[in-house]
Amino acid sequence: MNEHRPTRRNLLKAVGGLSAAVTLGAGGVLASAPAAHAAGDGFGLRVAERGENDPRMWYYRFETAEIGWKPAVNVLLPDDYHTSGRTYPVLYMLHGGGGDFIEFDRAGIRELTAGKPIIVVMPDGGKTGWYSNPVRSNVGPRNWENFHINQLIPWIDANFRTYAEYDGRAIGGFSMGGFGALKYTAKYYGHFASVSSYSGPASLRRDGGLVVHWANLTSALDLGGATVYGTPWDQNRVSMDNPVEHIESYRNKRIFMVAGTAPKTAFDWLNEPEVLAGQREFRGLLDRAGIPYEAHEDGGGHFFRRDFFRGDIDGIIGRLRKA
Repeated sequence: MNEHRPTRRNLLKAVGGLSAAVTLGAGGVLASAPAAHAAGDGFGLRVAERGENDPRMWYYRFETAEIGWKPAVNVLLPDDYHTSGRTYPVLYMLHGGGGDFIEFDRAGIRELTAGKPIIVVMPDGGKTGWYSNPVRSNVGPRNWENFHINQLIPWIDANFRTYAEYDGRAIGGFSMGGFGALKYTAKYYGHFASVSSYSGPASLRRDGGLVVHWANLTSALDLGGATVYGTPWDQNRVSMDNPVEHIESYRNKRIFMVAGTAPKTAFDWLNEPEVLAGQREFRGLLDRAGIPYEAHEDGGGHFFRRDFFRGDIDGIIGRLRKA
């Protein structure tokens, strides 16, 4: 995580006796906040586009060798970010299949987090990228896992006032993103202290591997006919990504899950029954391991549940280090 790399955040801590509004200006010279730009290049990312005029929602698009096009990210800042001088915990929110980095902005996340002392980072993950490095791609690199874990997270910590530590980070997501959140939490044990899955699959192999088949089928759209897990499957890759095969990796973390019980549309029926069954399997394994969690079954189908997020965000903030 390049913890010893000089960053704006670390330098701010080193000059703690100065005004809390002091930030780094061009060339590393201390200047009055706000700086002309909050973020620069680094960790294999080159900022190709930026939007930093909105008081809260800042936007960046990158060039990176890990992705064959320019992925973007929205960074939603707390209301008092520009004046408080405080350091904040971070929530990473991963969009669903067919979505993009503005999915949660469309869902009203600005209003849902108004007044909350937390930074929310919402990156692109590919229309059907499954938050993975695919076994093969016919259209150039689509290494979403490398982009998020090895590049984006340290870039955020280097350029914003964050707690770059386990107790400073949470992750959540909807649908494909809910799976990505569960997967990243287990696979990168020391990264996230809280995980939230909104209608996200938690079991890949049940029912003959139905979720893996779905991931392969849909990922072919992004990969030019190749698939995320390969055909035949790369069985080791499936096991590495499968939440129910890594129950101990969720110990001492806050876990929040919700799934629908009443599909209404054909799309709902393709998704939510399998999601619900997988979450129930996951919860049963957590129960047997004595790992606590918060889970909800709600009427309706496959959609992001704003009302549950309202309570979840307070639980996330309660678990993480305070701003």
